[in-house]
Amino acid sequence: MRLGRGTLRHAAAALSQLLEFAQPADETLSRYFRAHPELGQQERGFVADAAFAVLRRRRSLAAAVGSSAPEALVAAAAIKVLGLSARSLEGLVEPRLAEQVRAFSFAGVPAAVRADLPDWLWDMLVADYGAAEVERIAPAMLNPAPLDLRVNLARISREDARARLAADGVDAQPTPYSPAGLRVAGKPAINRHALFRDGLVEVQDEGSQVLAWVLGARRGEMVGDYCAGAGGKALATAMLMRGTGRVYAMDISARRLAALRPRAARAGVTSIHVIALSGDSDARAKRLAGKLDRVLVDAPCSGFGTLRRNPDLKWRHAQQAVTELVQKQRAILRAASRLVKSGGRLVYATCSILKAENEAIADEFAASSPEFASLSCDALLAEQRLPLQAGARLRLWPHVHGTDGFFAAAFERRAG
Repeated sequence: MRLGRGTLRHAAAALSQLLEFAQPADETLSRYFRAHPELGQQERGFVADAAFAVLRRRRSLAAAVGSSAPEALVAAAAIKVLGLSARSLEGLVEPRLAEQVRAFSFAGVPAAVRADLPDWLWDMLVADYGAAEVERIAPAMLNPAPLDLRVNLARISREDARARLAADGVDAQPTPYSPAGLRVAGKPAINRHALFRDGLVEVQDEGSQVLAWVLGARRGEMVGDYCAGAGGKALATAMLMRGTGRVYAMDISARRLAALRPRAARAGVTSIHVIALSGDSDARAKRLAGKLDRVLVDAPCSGFGTLRRNPDLKWRHAQQAVTELVQKQRAILRAASRLVKSGGRLVYATCSILKAENEAIADEFAASSPEFASLSCDALLAEQRLPLQAGARLRLWPHVHGTDGFFAAAFERRAG
């Protein structure tokens, strides 16, 4: 691709808006593109790739170029990350700057800069796992995530969905752990494909799909998705239940829940009942107390397990935000646990990699809730013949499993 000076300027301008962190990066970029309809597909592709490359590697690129100016960061990303040739950048980037970026060495550079993490997050992860392990975790978080699909097994087999994609030139391979997963090569416009339009596939990371099997809902049961959001896990749960029983999709955000209705209609799912919660003491939720067979608490969290998809999160959050989230997570888990009936299952999950949001919350709940017994996620997945051993408490990692980072802890309310 031969770049024009205007394309670099657009990339720098878009990046400037992204670095304000006023909104999630994808929303900010979409708004920028709407404001600049003159940009063609290739130009938009470069702007998005360059901007997200900077979000992923902001600290190391700034060190390489000796500047935090958006123009310099975009140029450094074009050379260091996107691998653009000298010819394609001729007349656009100063030769001195290009040479400086190419010659940059990490020798003597602080570990947090090499890992492209803010200092506070590096320190928290090192306290959790040790520096050597964090140096293995961090690089995997810098690569773009693959496109994973969840096949709606209630309506089509994974093999048939794969064959239909292949017939349209889309290469999709079965995911290793989720029986419903397909991993797609490249970046096809899946939302325009008939399989997506007809509700036969949904975009969902394989790790997120696995949580539905940890919950293990069966036909005819009453199930709660306590922090349902846009409903991806509620839809996966309804799929495993083959449309029987009831799935209560609950969330305090009516706006996020609104996205679930068209998704459920597209998937042909009528067993999901949406409840916009007024808080942890919502009257409608109280009426379900002690009645649900299974409850999933996909708690609001830092999202640091999804940095491959959402690299802006590591710059948008501060350490204080994690402290505040932990307080919310404790309260939400306690409130959701009241809905579980005797012998029922409770699953606490996050897409965070911080122990403060994961093991610490699960440990505290187990210690303060004698009415619940801990279950082994390994054993739960083995019962359903999923070829995954990730611990008594589920731990999924990009550098180990190829998924986003996920945590889950399972409990059962004791009989009596």
